[in-house]
Amino acid sequence: MSALVVYVHGLWFNGLEGWMLRQRLARRLNVPCRAFSYRSVSVEVARNAAVLGEYLARLRTDTVHLVGHSLGGIVILKLFETAPDIAPGRIVLLGSPINGSRAAEGFARWALGRRMLGVGITGEVLRGGTRRWGGGRDLGIIAGEAPFGLGRLVARLSAPNDGAVLVDETRLEGATDHLTLRVSHSGMLFNDRVAAQTAAFLRDGRFARGTAMVHSNR
Repeated sequence: MSALVVYVHGLWFNGLEGWMLRQRLARRLNVPCRAFSYRSVSVEVARNAAVLGEYLARLRTDTVHLVGHSLGGIVILKLFETAPDIAPGRIVLLGSPINGSRAAEGFARWALGRRMLGVGITGEVLRGGTRRWGGGRDLGIIAGEAPFGLGRLVARLSAPNDGAVLVDETRLEGATDHLTLRVSHSGMLFNDRVAAQTAAFLRDGRFARGTAMVHSNR
């Protein structure tokens, strides 16, 4: 049976920043790993999710796994608010602000900051509300707690965070598993432990126990 991994990037990126992560996942899982690129600032999350669904539906594969970094994870969650006609697989979200973002709220206080965040963040991340996972497939979440990032310049992040997103902001009711690692928001894309744990979840449906500080929903 054929399988592949699709990486969905975060705000202000285009997928190239995830090259190292994709190479590591491809090597550990022995499957192709592609990047889906979208306009993260000027296009609403719902539209980007629809385009992602169209892209995934065209793939000729038996299994498609999804990995979303930051806003990319929100795009994936938005896609599964409907019942997309795509191949089965698993999902890993990396540092996604599922429950809002205190750092984004701080940045949005300024008009320039709000324009830089764009309609994706302001329309989905800052809108409030509670999400619950019911997408019918295994979903794992990796959060960072190395507090190095621009978020600390625009908001007081006193609770554990990755420099941009609080650990508690990454939690999702109904998710299969949740893992916290000592990595920063952008640094997780270049961290081999993150790649190893992402591959473990995509392969087994759970994170590898005993290799990191783990907080599980199980």
